[in-house]
Formats: sequence, structure tokens, C-alpha cells
Amino acid sequence: MTAGEPGAVQDGSSKGGLRAAFGGLTTRGRSFLAAGVAAAVCAYVLGQADLLRVGLLLAVLPLVCVIVLYRTRYRVTGTRRLTPSRVPTGSEARVHLRMDNVSRLPTGLLMLQDRVPYVLGPRPRFVLDRVEGGGRREVSYRVRSDLRGRYPLGPLQLRLSDPFGMCELTRSFSAYDTLVVIPRTVPLPALRLAGEASGYGDGRQRSLALAGEDDIIPRGYRHGDDLRRVHWRSTARYGELMVRREEQPQRARCTVLLDTRQAGYAGAGPDSAFEWAVSGAASALVHMLERGFAVRLLTDDGNAVPGSGSDGFAGSTQESADSAGLMLDTLAVVDHSDGGGLSRAHDVLRGSNEGLLIAFFGDLDEEQTSVAARMRQRTGAAVAFVLDSARWSGGVEPPVVPAARAEERLRKLREAGWIVVPVPPGAELPALWQLAGQMRTDTQSAGNGGSTGFPGGWS
Repeated sequence: MTAGEPGAVQDGSSKGGLRAAFGGLTTRGRSFLAAGVAAAVCAYVLGQADLLRVGLLLAVLPLVCVIVLYRTRYRVTGTRRLTPSRVPTGSEARVHLRMDNVSRLPTGLLMLQDRVPYVLGPRPRFVLDRVEGGGRREVSYRVRSDLRGRYPLGPLQLRLSDPFGMCELTRSFSAYDTLVVIPRTVPLPALRLAGEASGYGDGRQRSLALAGEDDIIPRGYRHGDDLRRVHWRSTARYGELMVRREEQPQRARCTVLLDTRQAGYAGAGPDSAFEWAVSGAASALVHMLERGFAVRLLTDDGNAVPGSGSDGFAGSTQESADSAGLMLDTLAVVDHSDGGGLSRAHDVLRGSNEGLLIAFFGDLDEEQTSVAARMRQRTGAAVAFVLDSARWSGGVEPPVVPAARAEERLRKLREAGWIVVPVPPGAELPALWQLAGQMRTDTQSAGNGGSTGFPGGWS
């Protein structure tokens, strides 16, 4: 029997199925059977015919209930619906269950149970009264998790019982659904940092197709093109209608880098430094997508999401929505890497022309600081949120990097052009985001506008 499809609540007529049915005798059924056998033995020993009849009645009743329940065929369908199927940590999702009796015969008492992981709460159980032929019953329950991940729901189980409570049989549907618990995201303030050019605040820049009358890059005429844009000199040269190519809008790029090294974080749990970094990366990529940027998620092991399309960045508006879901789904199950360092992420950044780089780093030793500093060379602007995981763990774990050395490595990042924002325990990302904007503004003011800024700033 599968969810959403009709199936008989029945294992078949095999001996194994009948043996399992007898194994479903309840305590009441076993007691009746034992009492009946004992009464029959006593009647035989004492020669009491009336006691033998009572004993046979007590012994046969649970056996009859087992056979009748075993031979009963209920044709029902089960449907599960999640609302929504993707929720942030700490939020609730509602699961709707619907049972349809597709046969003409009414069912008996049905006990419904859905399997859920323990992190989502206790297993929900429902008792359904008699369902008439062609009828339906609907129930719902809520699930909630403080831990991100992908959690299977199901399969759905039906427990059948006879009217006397002598026997209970369990039948299962085969289908299940998946609940995705993504990192919690927070809204970030819209910042604009002055840069080399204006007009980039919405995450778009324009690439001019022509620099002058003698430097035109024409294209062939297409149906619907404005005839006023026909370039007659090129038309005469190529022998077909050619039009001037209009300005082509391009989406400004942003890479969100998440450091997942095991050595970079101490502690575990929903309030750990690593979970803060994952939530921060999710908030940053959602915010940048909303501001019109083409965004990709990059981890320290060199894996980029959404992938190879559009150089690994989200493309059109529809692609951005799909890519946002894909990146959040990736962050829902991201875990610590094998500790290979940041070199593989650096190789990915070195091989492409990047725009804005937003990084969430754990503890950095001297080698990883040097690698992170070199990442800045291929990007427009770079913002680093650096977490001191020893402080986040409350001093339980020994510090990976002493405080003096940690400050020295932050200074090296600043000298390489990074905007470095240390993240204290319990810090709120919107406040740190605002602080990064102020630091960038101060840096540009000190450098007379700054020649290394990302055109138009980041939002």
C-alpha cells in the first residue's frame, strides 16, 4: 500500500502473514486465550461439560477476532502534505494527513501513526472513527526543529483493531516526504558604499556596446527592432540590415564564502560559532539576491552553488529564485569539511573575475590568513566576518589562536584590502552588517574615494 494510491490493508494469505497476525494479539486477547485453555483443561480433569463450553468460548473468541481482522480488506489511500516543505530553524511546519476510503464497505476503528525523527518531536498518533464507504478523514500536526537538516516524514502506519480489542495489526504505506530545515535568515539593512561609478545600487551595471560612431558593434536585424537603430554603413558593408546593439545590462556579482573547516570552530549545537556562520551566509546571499546581484555560494573545499551555469552565478530572476532555494538547501545540510584549508576556494576565486566577496571565517592560523589575503586580489570589495570560536564556546575549548596572534592576522587581512569585522559571541548580523558599511565608508573617505572599491558599492 502506498501513500496517495489505493491499497488493501492486508499482507496476503501467506503463512508468514497469518503468523504475524497471531502475533498481534493484545494483552486482553492473550488473557482470554490463556483463560480459555485453562478452563478447558480444568473441565476435562473435573468432568464439567459447562466449564468446557465456557473455556472453548474464551479460547475461540480471540482466534476468531484474529482471523476476521486478518481477512478484512480495507482499501484506503493516504496523502501527506507539508506546509511549507522548507522552513527556517525554530519555525513550525504543519503536516496534513488525509485518509480516503475508496471501497464501498465502511472501516472499523483506525489508529493512525506517522513516523517522524525524534528532533521534530514525538510521533503523532490519531484515532479515526468508522470511515464510511467513499468517505475521508483529515488530521494534521505540527513539527519543529532547532537543528537544520533534511528530515524524512513517514511512512504512514495504520493500526487496525477488532471491536473487542483482542487483536491489533499494523499496516504501513511505503511513501514518505522530506522536510528541509534551512538556516535562519535575518533581514539586513540596505547599504550603499560610494565607489568609482554611480548607478550600481540595484546590483546592475551596464556594458556599452559602442564607444563611438566608428567603434560600433552591430548585429543583424530582428523582427520588431526599431528602424531608427538601423546602422546604414554596416548594412551596406554586409549586404543585410544591421542595427546598433543597445546597452546590455549585466548583474553585478557577489560570492558568499563559507569557511567550514573543523579546525576553525570549537563547540557545537544551535548556538555555536559554526551555526552562526551558516546562518550569516544564508542571510547574506538572500539579501544580495533581493538587491539584484548575481550570487553564488562557495565553501572552503571549492564547491560552488548553484553550479556551472552563468559562471556559477544565479542568472535571471527566475533562476535567482531557484538558485536561492538550492543554496539554502545546501546550507541546510552543510557540515565541517575535511580540513584541507582555504586553498581550493582560492583556486576557484583566482580563476574568475569576481565582484563583491563576503566571507565568513572561523579561526585562521598564519597559513590560512595568507591564503585569505590573496583572495582579495581578484575581487572588487571584500568583507570578512571573522569568528573567535573559543570565545563562542565560553572558554570550555582551548583557544585555537591566541588573542595577540589573532589580532595580528586580522591586521594582515586589513592590509590586504579586506573589510574585517570581528564577530563576538551572540552578535547580531544586521548590526555587524551596518558596521561593515561604516568601515567601508571610512576607508573610502581616508583614501579620497578609494580606487579598489567595488563599483557602486554593495547593498
